[in-house]
Amino acid sequence: METARRQWIYAWLMLSPAMVLLITFTHYPAVQTIVNSFYSTPRGRRKAVWIGLDNYQTLLLDDVFWKVLANNFWYAVWTIPLSIILSLAMALWVNDKLRGRGFLRMAYFTPTVLPLIAVANIWLFFYTPGFGLIDQIRGLFGLPEQNWMGSPDTALYSMIAVAVWKEAGFFMIFYLAALQTIPPSLREAADIEGASRWYYFRRVLFPLLMPTTLFVSINAVINSFRLVDHIFVMTEGGPNNASSLLLFYIYEVAFDYWDTAYAATLTVVMIAVLILLAIGQFFLFDRRVHYK
Repeated sequence: METARRQWIYAWLMLSPAMVLLITFTHYPAVQTIVNSFYSTPRGRRKAVWIGLDNYQTLLLDDVFWKVLANNFWYAVWTIPLSIILSLAMALWVNDKLRGRGFLRMAYFTPTVLPLIAVANIWLFFYTPGFGLIDQIRGLFGLPEQNWMGSPDTALYSMIAVAVWKEAGFFMIFYLAALQTIPPSLREAADIEGASRWYYFRRVLFPLLMPTTLFVSINAVINSFRLVDHIFVMTEGGPNNASSLLLFYIYEVAFDYWDTAYAATLTVVMIAVLILLAIGQFFLFDRRVHYK
């Protein structure tokens, strides 16, 4: 009994530093954000007062909110599958025996370790009308100049290209690690049975990669809702909110307009959306992951 009590005390002593940090910087701010969404924004000597659901009613009538939410939807629809498919393809390629494999792995992973601001500035050079790399290449084929970041029709898709370029290398590492745990004997058995590479990938390899796909997809969903740096440097949400996403709008409301209560309301909505998406992913992939 004494030994069990001592182990229990040791366990709590080892867990307490992490628990204190988690509660201080995660759980308490989350609860405080929910509470703040039911109050007005304090200004000067005027303290916050209880206003109930007024902030949520304002949100329902906010055209900018619905605009950035639609932007975030299309941003997620494009970035999540493209980054996952591209990362899996890169992992399959660099997992094979080929010359310069180490260099290719490093090249694919390099965008991940670059600072976000540096990535934004690199792509600003690519997108510069007339002088940028993309327009220089287009000019070789006689195509006209294009203001990629200044046009409402192309601004969001330009941001999507940057996100996919940066995230694919990061997700590739997880797929590459998962591929290296799969026994080579499975491939040898498939070759003996005369299975094609596509059949082996579809029936053997990809099902074994489903736990990794679940992990990567959840991270991809989270990443699709937390982009601020690239927008701040490249477009500032313009033109006319065409490239603004939900987290950047929260930043604007909180720090440019100084409406912290409404920013808290927007944050609660974003967290609710992420929770629903995460739960949906778990239910969608559960059978495939655990082979029920």
